[in-house]
Amino acid sequence: MASDPTKPLLRLTPDQSRQRPAGQQKFPRPPESFPRDRQQATFAPKFDRLAQALARDPGGLELRADPAALAPERLLVFEVRGSVNNFAAAVQRVPGLELIDEEELGSDDDKEPVAYLLVPDARALAELLSLWRRWNADQLQFGETPWRGVFELLRDLRPWGPQDRVQRIDASFLAEEIEERGEDELVPLEIELIYRASEVQAQAREDEVRAAVTARGGQIISRARLPEIAYHALLVDLPVRAIREIIDQAEGGIASLEPVMHIRPQSLATTIEIEDVTDAGTAAAVGNLREPILALLDGVPVAAHPLLAAHLVVDDQFDLEPHAPVDQRVHGTAMASLLVHGDRNNPAPALLRRIHVVPVMGAGDRFPARRLVVDIIFLAIRAMREGPDATAPGVLIVNLSLGNERRPFQSSLSAWARLLDRLAYRYGILFLVSAGNVRETFGVPAFATGTAFEDADAAARCDGTLTAIGNLMADRRMFSPSEAINAVTVGASNDDWVSAADRRAARTIIDPFPGIRAANPSSALGPGFARSVKPDILMPGGREHLRQMRTDGHVFVRPAPSTRPAGLKVAAPRTGAFGVAEGYSGGTSGATALASRTCHRIHDALEAAYPDFAGLPHIQRAALLKALLVHPARWPDDIAARIKAIIGPVGGHHSHIKDNIRRFLGFGYVDAEDAVACAEDRATFWAVGELSRDRVTTVRVPIPAVMSGQARPHSLSATLAWFTPVQPGRKSYRSVRLKLLDPAEAGTLGVSPRSLQPDGNQTNRGTIFMRCWEGDKAPVVGPDMTIDLVVQRDPDPGTPIDEAVPFGLAVTVAMPGIVGLYTQVAQRLGIAPRQPV
Repeated sequence: MASDPTKPLLRLTPDQSRQRPAGQQKFPRPPESFPRDRQQATFAPKFDRLAQALARDPGGLELRADPAALAPERLLVFEVRGSVNNFAAAVQRVPGLELIDEEELGSDDDKEPVAYLLVPDARALAELLSLWRRWNADQLQFGETPWRGVFELLRDLRPWGPQDRVQRIDASFLAEEIEERGEDELVPLEIELIYRASEVQAQAREDEVRAAVTARGGQIISRARLPEIAYHALLVDLPVRAIREIIDQAEGGIASLEPVMHIRPQSLATTIEIEDVTDAGTAAAVGNLREPILALLDGVPVAAHPLLAAHLVVDDQFDLEPHAPVDQRVHGTAMASLLVHGDRNNPAPALLRRIHVVPVMGAGDRFPARRLVVDIIFLAIRAMREGPDATAPGVLIVNLSLGNERRPFQSSLSAWARLLDRLAYRYGILFLVSAGNVRETFGVPAFATGTAFEDADAAARCDGTLTAIGNLMADRRMFSPSEAINAVTVGASNDDWVSAADRRAARTIIDPFPGIRAANPSSALGPGFARSVKPDILMPGGREHLRQMRTDGHVFVRPAPSTRPAGLKVAAPRTGAFGVAEGYSGGTSGATALASRTCHRIHDALEAAYPDFAGLPHIQRAALLKALLVHPARWPDDIAARIKAIIGPVGGHHSHIKDNIRRFLGFGYVDAEDAVACAEDRATFWAVGELSRDRVTTVRVPIPAVMSGQARPHSLSATLAWFTPVQPGRKSYRSVRLKLLDPAEAGTLGVSPRSLQPDGNQTNRGTIFMRCWEGDKAPVVGPDMTIDLVVQRDPDPGTPIDEAVPFGLAVTVAMPGIVGLYTQVAQRLGIAPRQPV
C-alpha cells in the first residue's frame, strides 16, 4: 500500500546495555606464511646492504643519498600477506618508528595490505636490522614475537619512491593539463606531504619542498595542515618544464623529494548542465520558515531567484559570490531547487525550514583557484558549527553534490573523505555525497550501428549496455570524497517524473534500460574503502539516455545531458526572455539533493510526531536519519537478475556475484515516501541508543497478531547505522564496528534471509549494517509476540575507543495487503494516528 502521512514511524526504546557474551568473536584464519628460505633469499640482500652501509656510516648519510636504499627519514613500504594488525603491534615496540597509514587492497578473499612506515633515524633502522637477524637465528626475545609474523608474511620491502608519489592516473591528468602549453607557463598542482606529528619537523619538511618549488621557478599558492586527519599539503604553481620532470619521475625532481607523499593535479569539481530552459511562472507564497537543519555546500546559487529567495540563507565565507556571473550559477541553483522543491515535475510542498548555503565553488562552478578544497570544506563546516559565533549551529545534514573528477577512488582514502569522516563524528553531521558521473564515450560491442542499438528490443538493449559497462568497471569508479565511510554515498537511478508526452519527444537519444529500473549508465560504480558497500543507495537522477557518437567496428555512445524528455526540473539562472527560469538537470548530483531532501522530510515527520525528538543530541538524530534513509533500499529484482546473468561471474561464488551487483546498486533503490511514513500493511520502527566497548543491547519489536496464519509474502528488515571515530595513520581506520545478530525468532515468523541483498560479509564493512528476511509461509504470532534484535559492538579492531558510540536503528515489519498491521502495533505502543500537515 502507498505510504500514509497520518501513520508516523513508531518509536522503540533499547534495553539497558549489557556485556557482550564471550566466545562470539570469530577470528579470521591466519594466512599461510612464506617459507623461511624464500624470505631469506628475498630480503637478506637488502638487509645485508643496509648493515654494510650503517657500519661505514652510523649516521645514515650514505643511505639517505641513495634513492634505492632503506634510509633513515625515509618512508618504507611493507607489503604483507594477511592482516597488518601484527605488523602494527610489532612497530609499536621499536622506539622511534612511526606507522603512517595502512590500506587494504585486493579482493574479499585475497587481501594484500600495505603499511607505510617512517624510519626517523639510524638508531631505529639499526634496531630493525637487529630484529631481522634475531628472527633469522630464531632468537626473538620476549615481547618481540609479533615480528615473527612480520618477517614470515612479508611480501616486499621497499622505499617509498617516485612511482608511489606520482600515480599513473595522476601523471595522465598532468600530461593533459600541460598539453600545448609553453615551457614557462605556470600550472597549479597539489603536493601532499608525509604527515609528521611534530610541528617543528613538519615545518622543516615543508620548507624543503618550498625551496624546491621556488628553485624551479614556481610559487606557493596556499597550504593546509590539519592534524585531525593527518593532512599536510601545498597548492603550488609550477612551470610546465618542472611538471614534465614529475611526469617522467626524473631523478632529482620534486617527485624524488623525501617529504612528498603524493603529487596530484589541482582538484577539479564535477559539473552539470541545465537544458531546455523555460519560464517557471509565479512562485508560490511562503510562510514563516524555521532555522536550518540542512546545509548545501556547492556553487553560488541565484539567491534572488523567485523560487529560492525566501528559502536560502547564503553564507559567503570565501567571498565567491561577487566573482560568479549570475548566468554561470548553474550547479548551486539547481541543487538548492531540488532541496527546497524536489523535482518540479512532481509537485510537492517546499521544506518548512530555510537552507544554509555556503558557496565552495566560484566562477564557472569551479573550486577556487587559490585554495585547497579540503581546507575550504573544513573551514566551512567549522564556521557553521563551532563556537559562540557559529553561523548554523542547528545543521545536522550537509549536502555535497560534489566530487573531484581527477580523483577516482582506487582503494586509498582521499584526504577529503578522511575529513568528512572526522567531521561527521565530531559534530554529529550526516554528509550526503554524490558518487559522481562518468560521461566518457564507451563502446557497445553488441551492436554494429546506432540504428541497430535503437531498434533492438528492451532486453537486448539492456543486456548490451550492461555488458559494455561491465567490461569497463575498473575505469568507472566513484569520485572522491564519495568513499567516506561515515557518509551516505548516492548514485543515480533512471527515474524521474517526466510526462509521457514529453518522454515521446526524445528522438535522437536512446533509452538503454526501457521499462527497467537501473542505475544510470553514467552513475559511478563502487565498492568503497575496504570493499564496503558503495554507493549506499540510488535515488532518482533522471532517465538518462545515450547518444550515438561514432561507429568503429561497433557503436560508441555517450550519456546525453538531462533534458525535458529525461531529467529533473529545477530552477535555473535567468536566460534570454525568461525572468523566472527553470530547466532540466540530473545525474548523481541531483539524486544526492533528493536524498538530502528526504532526510529533511524524515526529520520533519519525526519532529511532528514526537515533540522531544529535536532535543536528542545531533549525532543521535544524524545516525537515525542515516539508518532511516537507507532502510527502504532494495535491489530491483529485474536488474539484479540481469547483472547476475550478464556480468556474473558465471559459475562464481554467490558473494562474487553479489559483489558485482552492489557495485551498480549499493544497498538498492530508495522510495522516498517509504522512508518518511508507514502504511496500513507496513510498520517501520525506530530507535536510538549508544554502545560502549564490548556491550550489546536489545530492541524488542512488536509483531502484530493479524499476521498469524497468513500464508502470503511478508518480511522483516532492519538497518543499523552509526558514525565511527576514525584513526588516520593507525592499523584500523574504522575504529568501531557494530552489527545486528540474526533474530532467534526468524523461524517462528516464517522468514529467512532475502537472496537479493549484499551478504553478511559485504554489509559489515562500513557504518551501515542492513539485513532483510522474507518468506511466504504462515507465521505463528501470539498476542504479545516480539522479535528481539540484538545490537552488538564488536571488539575495537585497533586502539580501543573508550567513548560510547551512538547508533540509529530502523526496523520494518510488512505483509502486503493485510489491513490492520500498522494499527495493531501502534496501539500496543500507545501511539495515536495524527492529521497530516
